[in-house]
Amino acid sequence: MCPFSVALLLSVARVQRYEEQVFDLLKGAVIKSYKDEHLQQGSKFLQDLLPGHCSVAQMILDTVKNSVFGWDHVTQGLVQLGFFLMDTFGPKPGPFGKTTEGPVGTTRTPTQQACKLGGQVLLQGFKMHEPIRGEILEQVLNRLVTKTASPVSHYLDLFSDIVVSAPMILLESSSKVIETFDHLSYLPLATVQGLLKAVQPLLKVSISLKDALILVLRKAMFSSQLDGRKSAVAGFLLLLKNFKVLGSLASSQCSQAVSSSQVQVDVHSRYNSAANEAFCLEILSSLRRCLGQQADVRLMLYEGFYDVLRRNSQLASSIMQTLLSHLTRYYEPEQDLLPPLKLEPCITAHGDQVYLQEPLAHLVSCTVQCLLWLQNTQHSANHNADDSDDDEAEGDGYQSHLQTMLESVTRRMIKSELEDFELDKSAEFSMGSSVGVKNNIYAVLVMGVYEVLIEYNFIKANYNKSHFEELINLFSCYNKLSDILKEKSGKVRGPSNKTPRSLLSMGFASTLITVLFKDNSQSREEALSVLRSNAEFVRYALSVVVQKIQQLEESGQTDGPDGQSTEKTFRFLCDMTSVLMWRYTNIPSVVEEAGRKDKRCSLSQLCLEGLLRIFTACQQRYPDKMAQLLSTMDIAEEEAEQDEATEMNYFYIRQFQRALFTKLSGGEEDFNSREAQLLVSILSVLSRQLNPSSKQFVQMITWTVKICKETSFEDSAFSKGLLSLLFNLHVLYKSPVGLLLELCQDIHSQLGDIDEDVEVEKQNIFAIINMKTASNAVLFVLSQVDKILDEVEWLIVKKKSQASSEKPNGSEDTQSAGRQDPLEKAVTLQLGTLVTALNELVQTSLQPGNCTITLLRALSRTYSILTTLVKYYIQVCTSQHSALPARFEKLIKLSGSHLTPQCYAFITYAQSGETAEGDEKKKKKKNEAHTVASAKLLRETKATPNLIFSIEQYEKYLITLSKKSKVNLMQYMKLSTSRDFRINATTLEAALQEQDHSQETTETPNAEETQEPKKKKRKL
Repeated sequence: MCPFSVALLLSVARVQRYEEQVFDLLKGAVIKSYKDEHLQQGSKFLQDLLPGHCSVAQMILDTVKNSVFGWDHVTQGLVQLGFFLMDTFGPKPGPFGKTTEGPVGTTRTPTQQACKLGGQVLLQGFKMHEPIRGEILEQVLNRLVTKTASPVSHYLDLFSDIVVSAPMILLESSSKVIETFDHLSYLPLATVQGLLKAVQPLLKVSISLKDALILVLRKAMFSSQLDGRKSAVAGFLLLLKNFKVLGSLASSQCSQAVSSSQVQVDVHSRYNSAANEAFCLEILSSLRRCLGQQADVRLMLYEGFYDVLRRNSQLASSIMQTLLSHLTRYYEPEQDLLPPLKLEPCITAHGDQVYLQEPLAHLVSCTVQCLLWLQNTQHSANHNADDSDDDEAEGDGYQSHLQTMLESVTRRMIKSELEDFELDKSAEFSMGSSVGVKNNIYAVLVMGVYEVLIEYNFIKANYNKSHFEELINLFSCYNKLSDILKEKSGKVRGPSNKTPRSLLSMGFASTLITVLFKDNSQSREEALSVLRSNAEFVRYALSVVVQKIQQLEESGQTDGPDGQSTEKTFRFLCDMTSVLMWRYTNIPSVVEEAGRKDKRCSLSQLCLEGLLRIFTACQQRYPDKMAQLLSTMDIAEEEAEQDEATEMNYFYIRQFQRALFTKLSGGEEDFNSREAQLLVSILSVLSRQLNPSSKQFVQMITWTVKICKETSFEDSAFSKGLLSLLFNLHVLYKSPVGLLLELCQDIHSQLGDIDEDVEVEKQNIFAIINMKTASNAVLFVLSQVDKILDEVEWLIVKKKSQASSEKPNGSEDTQSAGRQDPLEKAVTLQLGTLVTALNELVQTSLQPGNCTITLLRALSRTYSILTTLVKYYIQVCTSQHSALPARFEKLIKLSGSHLTPQCYAFITYAQSGETAEGDEKKKKKKNEAHTVASAKLLRETKATPNLIFSIEQYEKYLITLSKKSKVNLMQYMKLSTSRDFRINATTLEAALQEQDHSQETTETPNAEETQEPKKKKRKL
């Protein structure tokens, strides 16, 4: 295929009769190209065999570029192809309406790549061809409106790219965008947010577009649907963030960049800051109405106010007054009354159902974050501030009022007992009753308020010892309530609340662990000792960090201020990585374990969990910044001169290797399995950053093989993780089929033979394979066998397609007699080693159940692929009349004389394994597990006939090949014996001998009675 043939196909697609066929053909070619590329990237074996790869995607993009030279007959086909790819391969709705698409950071799977290609075709077509712009825009907007049940993130990305690349062109079609605005209140919230964010640059230059949007948002504010009102809040907040008022502080993220200079000129000429201020104040007055709506709507408002304030600081007075007046409703002004906050107005009831009405903790959090940001910016800008005295006085007024209020709340919250909130140990927390639901809501609100106060008081304490003692008192109250919730939720069956998300900001969580673990300044030591001496507080700080990183990994952003800023969250990740790495490497977990009495995970383990999540999140969300992340960590002096990314990465790999080696050097009774698994997972993530051709990668493989050969701990989960790391590395270095053979020999040696009389030669190449881990290793090995079979099958299919497209040539025949084709040789060698490995497994005494069934399936697939290879040689013999390669004949002999007889023996063993051993204990257990065994048996009966059928099909085509090639390949095959009805010769002989023995012991007078009765005549 080439760009010209793609253009030709698209031209043919204009004929309705061929349209469907053409697009199906192109779709198949695109997805096959990406799948082939994906398969090759993950296997060094395939890369060496087939170094070049023909990219269909690049040909299609070249066709788009070439279409600018008057290829009008192609343009319509390009539009259809782009939408066809996006519709077919876009993200699909998962269970319960959740999106099944992966992380946003990088496009990895072939389907995601195909969807992205569709978007690129449409974007390039939009830029180049004026006639199709209207159609592309209309179809994109139609899909945003109509596909409410499916994810539309790929269409939002395309629309956003169109706006950024051609804003002025889009303004010509503003009527279509205005039509889309009319449906905003009926669209899912995520779609509305994406659409408004994409269209935001246009709002600054088009009065009609902005006015139409405001009108729609005002209507949506009174929508009967909750999502409609949430959409209105999201829209208004976005407008407030991006229409700056004169005098607002500069912000690096004030607005989305627009690439057209015309637009920027328009922004300054059409709008002035005074008009923006009136516009923003008008929106704020609309948003105040939301403070009387449902909790979800209020929550959106609280989470958005901080960003609005940061980008539009001139709105500070209006925003802070709004928050202060609303907070006063829940504040108890009497200084002697406890608790200081009123919880009753925060809930509402409809019949027996209790709902949250006011997310009080988020309200306090929003107020505190806005106040702290204002004080911080005013303090830093004090020396060159030009604000009037009136503004300062007004600002100081609400700021001092809020500070006094927060100090009072802090003091009284410390004094308050849980009984004051009616949340003591005797309270009911069952989610099945209205009282339990109410108490759960109260508990989450109170815990949230405690967290917000902890952050506020830490920042205001300025490392004062007495203030830190107050902070620990706040934490003690929080911890008591948290313990009660955990205890109650552990007892109650049924629906229960998970640990609520922490309201600490990510920036504060990063700062907190930094001062707890790495701050060495003498002036702060006394104050920080108050925090460091409280082990529960240190654990809490670490667990919040892990929770924040997990949230970032899953959704790409975190709660709280700066949680949506990718630059700031990455900076926090860098700081956290440095601290967690320092804490883990400088404080040995052995010391920590000795002083630990409870069974909870250690702080070292929490650090490792945090590091693993950071590395994983960075690879997914910031794939290009991994080296930058690692460079921020503290480096030992001897390594300081190593600046290269690979060396930096390998330095940290060695750090974790040493840590794992130390773990494995201790006794098995002191072995912390979970911590070792985390270390292996971290090594696995970091090793992905190494270049497979580098010496560091080879050293990594050598070290992993050494650990697998020397570690004999009987821990299945750890051994599986280690083997997984070994294979993931090995497959990028060379084919792991030899490794599989050694593992299968070890498994056979450990578990014994299916024939009890046969003694297996004791060998133990990999100590990680032992009696405890062998069964799990079988399943892992078989999963790797499947991957190798995938590669072999792909190669055979590729070779078959080449053979069918090539014309028979006499010179090729003479060459093939002398030497075998590299692809054929590689396939034969792979299958030969694989058959030998499976021959070991099929003689192994496996437990009935999953291992047996999986092995039967793997054998069935192996025979199917052997059949495919035989069919290929039938095709070659028919067209070229060439001789069969010697290696291929050896493979046939190996499969026929070694594997097939053992397969039949294994089938007999698998079907009679459960009933053959009749111990008393097994008989007792048999009745108990009857239901489970019958279900397994049903599955086994499917696997067994499938295997027998595969073997017989293999033999059938071997007969055909023998005739074509004039070589008797069936001489290696033995007659099959495994059927629904069969006579086991050994069992029959043993039964006859036993019968003869019993006859000899009977008395002679009874001989006549024991004679065999005469055969009855069959009735006709």
